[in-house]
Amino acid sequence: MIDRVLAEDVELFERAVRTFRGTRGAGLPYLESPGALAFVASRGHEIFGWCWGYQLIRPDGFSMLYLHQLEVVEGHRRQGIGRALLGAFMRAGAQAGATRMFLTTGETNAPARALYASMGGGLAAQGPTVNYWFRLSP
Repeated sequence: MIDRVLAEDVELFERAVRTFRGTRGAGLPYLESPGALAFVASRGHEIFGWCWGYQLIRPDGFSMLYLHQLEVVEGHRRQGIGRALLGAFMRAGAQAGATRMFLTTGETNAPARALYASMGGGLAAQGPTVNYWFRLSP
């Protein structure tokens, strides 16, 4: 079952953070942040997939989605869970007014790339993506 995770579902979200990140999370602040979107695939108490990201409002008035992470537990892969999570994320964003979505993935992540291509994703027209990370100090 795929569920959108809202602030009242913080316990479910925290379990997903522990499952996929191996740490305690900041569930409520994330879930209450503007534009936060999260979905969890679960059955009973077992969590076997999640995705999360943001709806971003741009200064030109357009809205787009950013998918930060989509992950499925290894034993549950190739069963349509990733497709269902991605579809739910995209539908929720479209219903909220987003007209585009972006994400990054590893060049060698063939299963993810095949999923994204099969759901209409195209490679960035401006060429290969280069990511930079910055540490910010208070």
